[in-house]
Amino acid sequence: MSTTTPTSRTALVEGLMERFPQVPPEAVLKEDLLRTGIAFDESALSDNLDGEVKPKSYFIFSFDQKPLAELGEAARRRPPEELALTGGPWELRRTIVSVRVNPASPYRVARNEDGALGLSLDGRAIATVGLPPMPEYYRHALANGKTVMETAPTIQWGYLVYLTVLRLCQYFGAKEECGFCDINHNWRQHKREGRPYTGVKPVADVLEALALIDRYDTERTSKAYTLTGGSVTSTVDGLAEADFYGRYAQAIEERFPGRWIGKVVAQALPRADVQRYKDYGITIYHPNYEVWDKRLFSLISPGKERYVGREEWHRRILDAAEVFGPRYVIPNFVAGVEMARPHGFTTVDQAIASTTEGLDWFMSRGITPRFTTWCPEPTTPLGRDNPDGAPLEYHIRLLEAYRAALARHGLKPPPGYGVAGAGNAVFSVSSFMDTLDPDEVTVEEAVPA
Repeated sequence: MSTTTPTSRTALVEGLMERFPQVPPEAVLKEDLLRTGIAFDESALSDNLDGEVKPKSYFIFSFDQKPLAELGEAARRRPPEELALTGGPWELRRTIVSVRVNPASPYRVARNEDGALGLSLDGRAIATVGLPPMPEYYRHALANGKTVMETAPTIQWGYLVYLTVLRLCQYFGAKEECGFCDINHNWRQHKREGRPYTGVKPVADVLEALALIDRYDTERTSKAYTLTGGSVTSTVDGLAEADFYGRYAQAIEERFPGRWIGKVVAQALPRADVQRYKDYGITIYHPNYEVWDKRLFSLISPGKERYVGREEWHRRILDAAEVFGPRYVIPNFVAGVEMARPHGFTTVDQAIASTTEGLDWFMSRGITPRFTTWCPEPTTPLGRDNPDGAPLEYHIRLLEAYRAALARHGLKPPPGYGVAGAGNAVFSVSSFMDTLDPDEVTVEEAVPA
């Protein structure tokens, strides 16, 4: 390890690598990148859809720590969707990281004297940077001129097709919106900047985009799709939530039976609605509950508390496990919001204890949650009040707690995320998959009998 000043970010990262040697160094770095964001030299930006690098699609949230209007050249020439980091002083195995832009970050991507891209921290080179190549299907437009990137972008180095078919959430305003979520602001800023950003994607457009992916993804890199968007509390196109998202699921599975692992991210819905998703051919259901603690759930996700309620949300997750099978119900924590001021836990010990309680509650029933590492987006209440997010130590200890909980309950990595293990994982918005032992769940294994 290098000798650094005690106040530097390098000292923090290397100190945690030393304290937690059982956590891969790749995961320690990845968590810090996800909570801190990355600055980009202009030489490291993409040429949007005219270049050789897959640009950032803004597939649902901004995942940036400044608004588009404050990103400078990175707002005109998009940064890449993800980075692949290797080498450096920590001898990193290939690590896929989702790009979260922060011009003030101590992490910076730039070209060196030889023209190669590298990642630096506190001015010191720490990794070689690989960029995702422009997929052939991004080069082909729909008949109406819309792009595949806008309609059906792929993330996780091409593994996942992300179908945000509703770009707005009907949990609206301070009394309903989740305190960490900028889906509605992201819609507004893209429209304000004149970017194409379809509010409700027509089913026909989605099918046409998927047909292009199916045709040109000749290596079959894309193995799953996620069908998602904002919560529906009344109707969209005259349809309640289950029917609105269900029409896409039904159309996709009828048109492309077995081509992808189908996943739906939606509210915790009544059992009859969940059964319809299953009947349409969906394999995995993500009824995301965001935070475990009862008090924090009501404060951070007031809309979910108002329209469904925490206890009912959990009951519906258990009902869904009976429909899909426990392994195929994978609710999400937003890792870090437990410590957000003004209401969150004030110590790492308290936060880890709370979330571990939630992990054990679900895993003891065969349900395997997962994480998204909280990005403190500045237009959200929690991002505004907590620009540094949660402490890096919290994220590293949470990875330990997750792995230990899986072992306690005899569970494997959740299906639909590709290969686990440092150097293998492609899940890019958390390093929980990088932390687990190498394991792969194939499409065939992911589909319950």
